[in-house]
Amino acid sequence: MWDHLWTGARLATMTLGDAANGSPPYGAIEGAALAVAGGEIVWLGPEAEMPGAAENLAKAVHPCDGRWITPGLIDCHTHMVYGGDRAREFELRLEGASYEEIARAGGGIRSTVAQTRKADEDDLYAAALPRLRAFLAEGVTTIEIKSGYGLALEHELKMLRVARRLGDNHPVTVKTTFLGAHALPPEFDNRPEDYIDAVIAMMPEVAASGLADAVDAFCERIAFYPEQVARVFEAARAAGLPVKLHSDQLSDLHGAALAARFGALSADHLEYTSVEGVRAMAASGAVAVLLPGAFYFLRETQLPPLAAFREAGVPIALASDCNPGSSPVTSLLLMLNMACTLFRMTPEEALAGITRNGARALGMGASHGTLEVGKAADLVLWDIDHPAQLAYAVGFNPCHQVMKDGKIVKGG
Repeated sequence: MWDHLWTGARLATMTLGDAANGSPPYGAIEGAALAVAGGEIVWLGPEAEMPGAAENLAKAVHPCDGRWITPGLIDCHTHMVYGGDRAREFELRLEGASYEEIARAGGGIRSTVAQTRKADEDDLYAAALPRLRAFLAEGVTTIEIKSGYGLALEHELKMLRVARRLGDNHPVTVKTTFLGAHALPPEFDNRPEDYIDAVIAMMPEVAASGLADAVDAFCERIAFYPEQVARVFEAARAAGLPVKLHSDQLSDLHGAALAARFGALSADHLEYTSVEGVRAMAASGAVAVLLPGAFYFLRETQLPPLAAFREAGVPIALASDCNPGSSPVTSLLLMLNMACTLFRMTPEEALAGITRNGARALGMGASHGTLEVGKAADLVLWDIDHPAQLAYAVGFNPCHQVMKDGKIVKGG
């Protein structure tokens, strides 16, 4: 028998259909049922087509009363583990200082580095836990967590261990990313090449630890130049780790094209990405991860080239960029609204960005991100009348029930 069966549901499968050939928006199936067994989806479709009576098919039957079911939400870019906060810098920006000016004066990432280095693993875990719980309450079942506030092997591994611990202790898949090339630590002042050497030297131990699923870098004038990032990516490739890139957030250093050259899973931010960068991403299959929380919080004005991404067929994901300096966000649902209002994405595009395309950005597209037979039973039931309501409402959480790996972890 099936473990669980939901009846009387409306499914937003988020499969990539062809509207020109009549595929419904959101991959929707009305009057549907969905069955789970062994942690996977084993049947879904119109309820009238079920191969028998519900009570004879499943150990547990859950009437949905018309509620919508979506795939579990995926946040593919966060910096959730860190020490302290940067509320004072928020004030400074409102008083006229730019993000770049604060960073060059020793604030920004460096200030978080100092606080993170002082904290032990228990401190970092306790600080991250409320953030994680906020995401879980909204139906997030997969989340990426980066290091990058240690900037020394000991502290980078400390952050990655905390990220793994969060995943081990809660009903969420945590994908971890080594972000050693995030900023120049104070002990390497004016020696960026030496620090890149140090990051490369960290790579074998990071890979051997099994604590990192990918490698990231920050390609920007206040961080590292493309030639330096390329050295890090070569080391990641040698260590057998996939890459992703913070790119083109504050200027166009051709980061998107660099990410594409190394077959990156994603390039993230992308406000200043050129047409050439978009084409390179399309050719490589890299996902464009847009971060409206950072755009909003930093009061940026340069919009990412959404029309160019659409035209080129680049998959577009969304993420919270949860971090202390530029996006202190713990709501992925809020990112849906911001993506629609700030970037003019459609609600369907936005929802795809935190399901189907969020999975692709983490290299998980074969197993997560859509409602299909054989995919992971990560599901969310919503008290909504239409999927567009998830992007429409602000400060509203209609999450009714969450299933993770075939087990109900929220709701009855």
